[in-house]
Amino acid sequence: MVNSSTLVKAKLINKDNPGEDIKLMFNPTEISLTRTVNWQNEAGNKSQTLLPKTNFSGVEPYKLTLKQLLFDTYETNQSVVEKYINVIKKGVTSEAGEGKRPPVYIFSWGEEYFHCVINSLTYTLTMFRPDGTPVRAMVDITLQEVDEHNFSKDKAPAPTGQGRKQPLPGE
Repeated sequence: MVNSSTLVKAKLINKDNPGEDIKLMFNPTEISLTRTVNWQNEAGNKSQTLLPKTNFSGVEPYKLTLKQLLFDTYETNQSVVEKYINVIKKGVTSEAGEGKRPPVYIFSWGEEYFHCVINSLTYTLTMFRPDGTPVRAMVDITLQEVDEHNFSKDKAPAPTGQGRKQPLPGE
């Protein structure tokens, strides 16, 4: 149990390469969860209201968006790209020469939310030193839930929605 007065930092724990975790400098300002339900319309098969008959065909994995993550290296004069952004970019880059997929992570913020991959990354460099060194970045990351039991180091994980240990907030 975490002491309620202790600030717990959110992080993405790298399941494939321990030690290459993505530690958030500041916690997210908001978390947005999205899930899509798939429905199939039967062509030519009408109900009494002349609408097509619709059948449930499954669900997509949860997508969790972390918005406006702030990374700052102004005080240390380091490049924010070298210290933080390049580590995050590994989550959306395959090792081309080896044909390996990007890593699988566990999103954790006080508790483990779920196993995931980075589905999209957007970053904006917002502050620079006089020599042009970027020292502040705003980052948005979208994570896609994956089944922790259905992937290997060489193939892409199958998105299912069965890999969560805890219910997501609101479930």
